[in-house]
Amino acid sequence: MLIVLLAVVFAAVELLPGDAASASAERGESAADLAERRHLLGLDRPVWERFIDWMTALPTGDLGTSARGQKVTELLADPLPNTLVLALSAFVITVVLSLLLGCSAAARPGRLTDRAISHTTTAAFAVPEFVISAALLLVLSLWTGWLPAVTVTGDDGGPATWTMLIMPVIALVIPQTGWNTRVVRGALADQASAPHVEAAHLDGLPLHRILISHQLPGAVPAIATGIATSTGLLFGGAVVVETLFNYPGIGNVLAAAVTARDTPLIAGVVICAGAVISLVLLAADLIRHATLGVRA
Repeated sequence: MLIVLLAVVFAAVELLPGDAASASAERGESAADLAERRHLLGLDRPVWERFIDWMTALPTGDLGTSARGQKVTELLADPLPNTLVLALSAFVITVVLSLLLGCSAAARPGRLTDRAISHTTTAAFAVPEFVISAALLLVLSLWTGWLPAVTVTGDDGGPATWTMLIMPVIALVIPQTGWNTRVVRGALADQASAPHVEAAHLDGLPLHRILISHQLPGAVPAIATGIATSTGLLFGGAVVVETLFNYPGIGNVLAAAVTARDTPLIAGVVICAGAVISLVLLAADLIRHATLGVRA
């Protein structure tokens, strides 16, 4: 799947107007200068040839050289950990909130709490990250001055203070919590009609005990799969959020690379994000199989 995705990336950049040579051209450069730069960058070779060369070097950890002559691995050495911190923080908070809200809604289906959570989470998922980010900047930075509007990079290459993480994390958490709460609620609703759950109701067990001890274990495979599949949306949202908050992550690197038509750098970002998403999906599959094995 990653190989197909990377092939699409190479082809898509090739179809964009211009190339890395023209994007980095200075005013007054001649056609001969551009042709020489294209030759140095290998842009005069077929795209499939460049793709095969890049893929051949990938198993050794070589992500190629950017259009500006720097190793892609060096360019991603600082931004990637910053993005992982941002994404992991948002992921953990999303999982906790989704479980709490989903369980609260499923505890009394059809009641006021269930309807309120359902409508709120639907609205939260429908609002794009850039709208949430703009609202957060307006309220928490411009109006109140509680939080810094942009991220300042410290000596270690990360945010200078932890408070600079708050708004980017919130901007990612809100839509993801909206989606995953509905996943949790739906998975618990599917378990509500299971024979062992109905038997627990007939035995007169408390609702919270039935929910936690009987419905939730059976819903874990569906919840794990749903949360894992939303990881791609989380990384996609991180690109927008990092750009708006000037966060020093791979989102900013990707935006600059697309502008510069820097194919190796774009592919490097994609392979890093794709590897993380694949690992999360693998973990979800392992959890699902382990849970189903225990139930069997």
